[in-house]
Amino acid sequence: MKQVPNLFTLLNLVFGCIAIVCILQTGETLLERDGASWIARLPEKIWWGAIFIGCAALIDFLDGFVARMLKAESAMGKELDSLADVVSFGVAPGLILYQMLRISYISEETALDTPMAYLLPAVIFPCAAAYRLARFNTSDYDKPGFRGVPVPAAGLVAASYPLILLYYPGIAVTILNKWMVYLVIIALSWLMVSNLPLMSLKFKDYSFKNNFRRYLLVIIALIAALLLNWLAIPVIFIVYLVLSLISPKNNA
Repeated sequence: MKQVPNLFTLLNLVFGCIAIVCILQTGETLLERDGASWIARLPEKIWWGAIFIGCAALIDFLDGFVARMLKAESAMGKELDSLADVVSFGVAPGLILYQMLRISYISEETALDTPMAYLLPAVIFPCAAAYRLARFNTSDYDKPGFRGVPVPAAGLVAASYPLILLYYPGIAVTILNKWMVYLVIIALSWLMVSNLPLMSLKFKDYSFKNNFRRYLLVIIALIAALLLNWLAIPVIFIVYLVLSLISPKNNA
């Protein structure tokens, strides 16, 4: 029974690997004429890559739950979890950001002359994820809540990119702008390696007084999910950051 949580963790890794395969096997990226300009359309497999990252996130939640339920938490499980997370929520979302950069340059007149170096900033994201996970595993941080944004949260925000474009193609010109993609890469990477004190999402009790911000986050998340579809993910993420920073001393 002690290996059951590890099997869940390995399933997280499997979904992360499948996501990478989908993200890389995009086939031809299509351009469509819109008046005098060309509009890039995301290949469908990138969307599937994002979905598999979401599946990995679900399994990542369950493996910890199962480990606690079976009282099978171990040092090996902790290390294995981080190794799986760096693939599913570091490398896979980093490749999505790479594809977003690539597609943002495709619609430019000088697309064929785009240097590879212009796309390499996407690797900052998985590097930041690996650093954040290594710091977490070796840290004796004893303050309440998180220090910096957890890697799965940042990975899900990056993975929401193609799904947002699926439901809101009208904003493609804005969020596929190369400077916007660079900003997302830098912001998410910095948030992961930062020392910002962020709120824990675990309920130690269910009193309104001790969990006001958590209840507020849940309510906003439900409303956003109903109204905004996949755009809810970055909205909820931003709300979480704001609520955490309003009262950083009470992030337990």
